[in-house]
Amino acid sequence: MSDMLCAVLNKPGEVVLERRPIPRPGPGEVLVRIRRVGVCGSDIHYFTHGHIGNHIVRSPMILGHEAAGEIVALGSNVDERQVGERVALEPGWTCGKCAFCRSGHYNLCPDVVFMATPPYDGAFREYVAWPASYCFPLPNNMSYEDGAMMEPLAVGLWAAERGQVRPGDSVAIFGSGTIGLMTLEAARAAGASTRFAIDIADYRLDHAKRLGATHVINDRDGSALDTIREVTGRSLGCGLEAAGVDVAFETAGSLITTRNVLAATRPGGVSVLVGLPPDAMVELDIVSAAGKEIDIRGQFRYANRYPRGIALASSGQVDVTSLVTHHFSLEQVEEALQFADQRKDIALKVMVDVCD
Repeated sequence: MSDMLCAVLNKPGEVVLERRPIPRPGPGEVLVRIRRVGVCGSDIHYFTHGHIGNHIVRSPMILGHEAAGEIVALGSNVDERQVGERVALEPGWTCGKCAFCRSGHYNLCPDVVFMATPPYDGAFREYVAWPASYCFPLPNNMSYEDGAMMEPLAVGLWAAERGQVRPGDSVAIFGSGTIGLMTLEAARAAGASTRFAIDIADYRLDHAKRLGATHVINDRDGSALDTIREVTGRSLGCGLEAAGVDVAFETAGSLITTRNVLAATRPGGVSVLVGLPPDAMVELDIVSAAGKEIDIRGQFRYANRYPRGIALASSGQVDVTSLVTHHFSLEQVEEALQFADQRKDIALKVMVDVCD
């Protein structure tokens, strides 16, 4: 077989199926037969709006970057991988030469090639040629679905790293979608003892409780901040004006949750912005944040988290399997994107089964 099936974003709101040549792995690359790809919020945003900030879809593009599959061919100079090996694909590879790459912060490399970010194609296709060093072997007790979930888990692990979560810390995660739940599990694995999960959907909060949240709060009535202050004020032995969590995470990507994260952080604590509000310019209470000496930390993807994520999932210390709630075929990618966008009341991670 010389060609493969691809699901191509032809224009916002329209995905078409095309046959394209199977790529040949170059030096240092492997050819991976893609098995599973998770639908990410960025995929939905490109599908519905055609852009994310300055990243604009200017020509037909293949979406999907949460991928796992099986190596079927090796390029030259590849010694550490084997045909038949099951792998999770880290979707971004970098120059390896700049100051960011050399310091270990390769996620900040200005020359990153990242799947499904214009102009680069993603993994909603049957085969991908990818650098062998960004393909991580999966233990036998992990499925292809688990492998695809390593990408959102890497985001959660990097969030906990950015927040420097330590044993005994209190944390609050605003947003209980996939990224929020992965951040919750990462904080639990890092030793956080008091773990608030905040959302407006009971379905997601129920899942957060199963994954280790010690307190779940439906914030439709705006009660989250009062509850957090009441609980943490007792443990800190101080007045409510000085209460709050050690680390608060924004994972919902909304203005109100961004504001609440700053308000929920105790004096001297850390606020981590994992998600981003839709507008670049927002009004925040910076005076209060400065007065409390809050560290506000941004996050852009992750670095060096795949081996740790695989180790945690394989050992059972984190659960990624239960987050996969719905499956669609490669031929149903458009339907999968629509479903993930419109049915957040019942869907956590929507998975595309590219090949059985």
